[in-house]
Amino acid sequence: MVKVTFLGHAAVLVEGSQTTLVIDPFLSDNPMATIGPEAISPDLVVLTHAHGDHWGDTLALAQKGALVVSTYEIAVYAEKHGAKAFPMNIGGRYEFAGGWLKFYPAWHSSSFPDGSYGGMPMGVVIEIDGKKLYHAGDTAYFSDMKLIGDEGLDLAIVPIGDTFTMGPDDALKALELLRPKQVLPIHYNTFPPIKQDGEAFVARAAQMGVGGKALKPGEYLEL
Repeated sequence: MVKVTFLGHAAVLVEGSQTTLVIDPFLSDNPMATIGPEAISPDLVVLTHAHGDHWGDTLALAQKGALVVSTYEIAVYAEKHGAKAFPMNIGGRYEFAGGWLKFYPAWHSSSFPDGSYGGMPMGVVIEIDGKKLYHAGDTAYFSDMKLIGDEGLDLAIVPIGDTFTMGPDDALKALELLRPKQVLPIHYNTFPPIKQDGEAFVARAAQMGVGGKALKPGEYLEL
């Protein structure tokens, strides 16, 4: 069993039998989050890009022993700030106890709050304990999502907020290409410009034959 907990905004905790990962751990300044970085101790922090609402509490978690896994630029920045990091890029694969992860493109931008360049934005496919999930990061809809779907996804974690990422209509088009068994909508309702109805999105996905749930922060699903 793999436990996937929504932490708010785009932050997701993935717990397998041997490894725990957190993706884009924006917690301390996240108005949706119900916990802070002190409540989790992941083995890996996986970052899709460097924007503040994704970088978040990376350094606090690294101080607790987590390894930062992301782009070369993000890894170097993390190391300069005292973190232990593993640099990667799109197409690269990293193996960990019980699984692996692989980065794919995302159509977005990436810079740190101080203006430093964060490298290419990415999405990530994670296989853990035999289950595959895809965290799209911040992205627009793009046709090569079909190639990501070819991985055979148990879960697609996709942004629906619009304004900065794809909105609900484009996210549904993405599901047609990704072909997951379940969907988890993220990156919505944190701030006024990305207000959306997650329940309505999940209902429309169900009409396409894709299961899933619009989780509230702290809620989880099992794969």
